[in-house]
Amino acid sequence: MSRYIRPNAPGATIFFSVALADRGTDLLVTEIARLRDAVRTTRAERPFRIDAWVVLPDHLHCVWTLPDGDRDFPTRWRLIKSRFSAGLPKNRLRQSHERRQERGIWQRRFWEHHIRDDPDLAAHIRYCWHNPVKHGLVAHPPDWPYSTIHRDIRAGRYDPA
Repeated sequence: MSRYIRPNAPGATIFFSVALADRGTDLLVTEIARLRDAVRTTRAERPFRIDAWVVLPDHLHCVWTLPDGDRDFPTRWRLIKSRFSAGLPKNRLRQSHERRQERGIWQRRFWEHHIRDDPDLAAHIRYCWHNPVKHGLVAHPPDWPYSTIHRDIRAGRYDPA
């Protein structure tokens, strides 16, 4: 078994991909209010800046910047996932889910990439914007309703190129 060691960078900007256990469902968009509440509550307790976020039916991508001196993104994800899952019916559970008191809704792990520089940040924000197009959900990034692209358009930060 591999031993992954996370970078230890307080105040980092990080790109995440997080997926549901059932990769054919539309749970994240049908329960978007539940997800927004989970994120809002977690940010109130453990702040972070949202640089980009896109929610697709069965997974999401986002870019966060943690506060100076803070590197605890795993706890934030644990809280978001557990708050979202509370009250939803349990998926088929394996014994490992039962032991950890999980509901089997999320994939246990997530992908993270620590942003290296401004071009890397811009590339990952564009990735978030264009992901609904990549998955054939819409023809143009602004057509997808569950994306911070709308905030970025209003702020004049969206470049369709």
